[in-house]
This record gives sequence, C-alpha cells and structure tokens, in this order.
Amino acid sequence: MKKTVTTLVVIGVIFIAFIIAGPVYIINEGEQAVIVQLGRITNVVTEAGLKFKVPFIDEVIRYPKKIMAWDGEARIVPTAERQFIFVDVVARWRISDPKIFYESINTVEAAYSKLAEIIDSAVRTVVAENLLIESVRNSDIILDRSPDADEIELVEGMEEDIATQPASAHRPIEYGRRKLAEFILARSSANMEQEFGIELIDVVTRQISYSPELTPSVFARMIRERNQLAMRYRSDGEGRKAEWLGRMDNDRRSILSAAYEQAETIRGRADAEAARIYADAYNPTDRRNFYNFWRAIESYRQTMPNFEKFLTTDMDYFRFLHSHTPR
Repeated sequence: MKKTVTTLVVIGVIFIAFIIAGPVYIINEGEQAVIVQLGRITNVVTEAGLKFKVPFIDEVIRYPKKIMAWDGEARIVPTAERQFIFVDVVARWRISDPKIFYESINTVEAAYSKLAEIIDSAVRTVVAENLLIESVRNSDIILDRSPDADEIELVEGMEEDIATQPASAHRPIEYGRRKLAEFILARSSANMEQEFGIELIDVVTRQISYSPELTPSVFARMIRERNQLAMRYRSDGEGRKAEWLGRMDNDRRSILSAAYEQAETIRGRADAEAARIYADAYNPTDRRNFYNFWRAIESYRQTMPNFEKFLTTDMDYFRFLHSHTPR
C-alpha cells in the first residue's frame, strides 16, 4: 500500500511538472519565435496562435515582429573639409529572419548595439566623404515658401534673380541632406539581412549642429548671407518704387494734359458763343428797332392819357400796339 501511494505521488508530481512546463504555448500578434531544442533550432514560428512543443526539451525564444525604432546618440563627425559637426540620426528596423537573428545576435539588446556600430560607421564614412553644405542643406533654393498676397509682385519680379540664388558663396550642392541619408541607409543595410536577419527600413538625419569651434564662423556667414539677401530685396524694392513713381508721374501728367486740353476746348467754345451773343446784341439793326420801340412807348405814356378824341388805330403812330415787329 505504501509503495502504491509513493508511485501515485511520483506520477502526480510528474504530471504537475508536465502541466507547468506546458505542452502548448501562445504566439501573440506582433510576435515571432524560434524553437530551440538542446541548443539547436528546430522550428521558426511567424504566425500568431496556439502552438505545441515538447515539454522540458523545446525552448521558445520570442522576438518582436513589429517595426522598432533605433535612436542613436549625436556623434561629432568631420566633414570633407575637416569641419566638425554633431550628427544625430534615427532608424527604423525589424527582425526579418528570426533564425539568422538568433544564430548571429540572439537578443534584441545586442541588436541595438550592433545597429549603433554599423550605422555610426556609415554616418562617419558618408559625412567624411562630402562637404559641410551637403550635410546641412537639401537644395540651393533659399526662398522655399509661397508668397503672401502682398508679396506676389515682389517675388515674381525677383524669382529669376533670387529664388535660384545659392544660399552661400560656396559651390552648389551635389547631393544634399536627404540624399546623404539615403547613402547612409544603403551603406548600413548592405548584407545586414543576410548576416544578421535584420531589415533596416529607414535612416533619417534628425539633427545636425555645429561644434563650438565652428559655430561663430557659421553664424557670421549666415548673417552675411541674410544681409545680402535683404540688400537684394531692398534694391529691388527701391527700383520698383522708382518705376511706380515714374508711372504715377506720367499718368498724372497725361491726365492733367487731357484735362487742360478739354478745359481749353470748352473755354474756347464758350468764348465763341459769348462773342456771338455779344455780336448779336450789338447788331445796328436791332439797336435802331429797339430805340424806335422805346421812344414810341414813351410817347404813348405821355400822349394817350390826354386824348379827348377817338382816333383810328390803323395809324402808323399806333403800329407798336398791334405787333412787336416794327413796320
């Protein structure tokens, strides 16, 4: 009986250990795993769900399947002309082949260290092969904005002269900051997937700053360039001001000339009409007729109140009583 109880206890312990060890495991969304059996990879699981394993023998090594971020530290890097700048880059990566990743790197923490080593080396190489302006600028265009409504005339007149003007007296850029980031990505991701099972998706230059030794000269050059640009704006503005003032003066003169011509024409017509009226008023025939009429009226006022006889009105004396037109 005691032997049977001992056997049952042993079987129960083994069963409990079997349950604890678990013959099944779950792969969540966003996870992938490699099944390691006594140090040897026996299976790679990339699909989520309920999976089976051999208890006590199979080991499940889980890795993230999602895209992860690598955030590097700013490193001081020399450019082709031996000017030192701080370059800060970030990257996006994921584990594309869990089997190769486990065999070469093994842990995600080690992957971050490996990425830092590879990307920093690529950054130093690419930056050192190019001039400073290639790292800090994307194009030669310094006027990269849409003009406001009150600036349209100014920018349209300056687009050929200013909008394509290089930002500095140095040679125009050949690649630019974005292209250098592509070079860093290409150099960093070369053979990375075959050697480490890592897919490097993107590398972006987050920030570039100047070293303390270089900052004063850079700021002085920036101030000089902006002063030159301001002088170009002012010069163009003064030229356009003179042009508009000239147009205004010409328009004023034209308007005043037309108005003077019209006024003189009207004045001439009025003088001619007045002269005609004066001439008509001083016509000798009209003056003689008016004099006769006036004398006849004065005579009527004196003689007619004293009339004591009836006289015919057909007399020439009474001609102004019948008609205003003298006979």
